[in-house]
Amino acid sequence: MFNVVHIDEKWFYISKPSKRYYIVPGEDEPLRTCKSKKYITKVMFLVVVARPRFDSLGNEVFSRKIGVYPFTTLEPARRSSKNRIAGTLETKPILSVNKEVTRSCLIEKVLPDIKAKWPQGRIGPIFLQQDNAKPHIDVKDNEFLEAVSQVGLDIRLCFQPPNSLDLNVLDLGFFRAIQSLQKQEVLCTIDELVNTVQTFFERMSSQQLNNVFLTLKTCMKEIIKVQGDNNYHVPHIGKCRLEREGNLPLQIE
Repeated sequence: MFNVVHIDEKWFYISKPSKRYYIVPGEDEPLRTCKSKKYITKVMFLVVVARPRFDSLGNEVFSRKIGVYPFTTLEPARRSSKNRIAGTLETKPILSVNKEVTRSCLIEKVLPDIKAKWPQGRIGPIFLQQDNAKPHIDVKDNEFLEAVSQVGLDIRLCFQPPNSLDLNVLDLGFFRAIQSLQKQEVLCTIDELVNTVQTFFERMSSQQLNNVFLTLKTCMKEIIKVQGDNNYHVPHIGKCRLEREGNLPLQIE
């Protein structure tokens, strides 16, 4: 699993339709406004991670956080307002992410970051695992294969089994961890949303990411028991307790 890179997309909203606040007596409620609760500002991010590496003493060798990439563009403002003058570049979300947008992100951003961050001396192919969503490109996409040939690494695309969300560490727990932190912030602009998601992505510890990979392995074990079905419960092995005791396993038998 050290040569498998998980990639997936996720919408991050600038706010929730309903949000709970704890205030002291006499404190004013936070002011939250938007044009419509049906059209809350959102940005899609492509997140790329792999399993972290640690040495024999438990020190981090490679965090395996390849990157988080927002699907946004810079467009000049058409009209002047109290916040900016006409022509000022504004960050706008790409609301329609298709194969062309995904391919461009993989070639221009993901591949260079993998080449820059991947440990030197590692042999064997690197598999980019994606789900079966329509915007994802085919494993034999000519433009992607041509870009890979220029990187100098053996990088291959592959699909995870359909209807198996638990076989991607991002859906299994990493997205939820980032969202729980992002929702603690009061955001007003798209730039603030992008900066917050990227900041919390970097703050996530490698041990948290490694724990999600262990959960992935336990899910694989349960899938084998039910002969490939998805009728199972995500098991819990008490990873925090095992880590405190120094008995956290590297692999799941």
